Amino acid sequence: MYTVCGDHSLRQLFVCVFYCTVLCLTSVQAAKIQWTLDEKDLQQVMVSGPNLNETSVVSGGYGGPAGGIIPTSSIKGPAIRFNPQYVDRRSPPAPNCAPVPGAQSQPTDLRMKSRGLGVGLVSSQSADRMITNQNQTGQTFTGSGMHHSNSNQNMSVEEANRGVAVEKLDSVKKWGINTYKCTKQMFSERFGRGSRTVDLELEAQIDVLRDTKRKYESVLRLTSALTSHFYNMVQTQQALGDTFADLSQKSPELRDEFGYNAETQKLLCRNGEALLGAINFFVSSINTLVNKTMEDTLMTIKLYEAARLEFDAYRADLEELSLGPRDAATMVRIEVSQQQYQVQRDKYERLRSDVTIKLKFLEENKVKVMHKQLLLFHNAISAYFAGNQQQLEQTLRQFNVKLKPPGSDKPSWLEES
Repeated sequence: MYTVCGDHSLRQLFVCVFYCTVLCLTSVQAAKIQWTLDEKDLQQVMVSGPNLNETSVVSGGYGGPAGGIIPTSSIKGPAIRFNPQYVDRRSPPAPNCAPVPGAQSQPTDLRMKSRGLGVGLVSSQSADRMITNQNQTGQTFTGSGMHHSNSNQNMSVEEANRGVAVEKLDSVKKWGINTYKCTKQMFSERFGRGSRTVDLELEAQIDVLRDTKRKYESVLRLTSALTSHFYNMVQTQQALGDTFADLSQKSPELRDEFGYNAETQKLLCRNGEALLGAINFFVSSINTLVNKTMEDTLMTIKLYEAARLEFDAYRADLEELSLGPRDAATMVRIEVSQQQYQVQRDKYERLRSDVTIKLKFLEENKVKVMHKQLLLFHNAISAYFAGNQQQLEQTLRQFNVKLKPPGSDKPSWLEES
């Protein structure tokens, strides 16, 4: 009895010792596996690098609460390539889920089994499978592009502003150099130290045009004064005729005398309005010729003179450089100056041709216009002061002068009220 009991106790003791030994060995094995996994984690990080640029990190691993993908676009560094074998070693395949293609079967992680976190493993496994599929299709994990898009927009705006500022600075620099050279050339010509390009025939035509314009402006000013005075005279005659007509009605003894004078003043008023229309037409044509046609030609002449000054300035600069030493830097400056000189020369030749053509057309137009206007002015004045009303009206019809109806200059009764 005691022997059986002793054997049974001994057997139980032996079983307990055996289980303890197995548990110790299991703990040691789990510690070794944990150390191996941690060492592999460190190797994976050392190979991939701590910087996560354009990648996605899987959250919920190592027994986390849930699985997900966290974008890390703001972190700079090389991209991490996903290793499906490494994922399989860390987490066993979830139940009711297909195994990852191309992954080898690995023993179950004892640490994960002891924790028993199935939900986290399923979520993590789903995220791992998504990453693996994307790697197999050749896709690269990228983070959020909002930060990069904003930075790119800011950089593009800054580059555009910088480009505008550089262009303005270059234009100001070129304007300053050009102004300096032209001012220097102008003072040199004024003090007789520099030479200038002169086209004697063209300069003579320009002088004649300016003198003609001054004289035509004088004619325009005088005819405008004549128009003003004659208009006042016509208005006075009209008022005088109305007064005579009123007196003829109120003075029976002088009715005929006042009536004759009233009719005479009204006739003179009608003829005066016809002559006033002819003079206004003459003034309008002279004004167009002087202040538009001649002025346009003179504007082209001003551009021509400015181009001539720039051409002489760059020519003098090129001559000054040609007389200096011929080192490498000077040769480069001479070549640049030669190009600028050629550009200014082409501009000068083009504007000189434009001035010559405009002067020719202006002379033809001036003769044609003045021939017609002077004939109109002479015939109208002669017919008016000769008292020939029919000839005055015929002159207006000949030159297509349209008269305003009587009283058109006066405001209507609505405007007066």
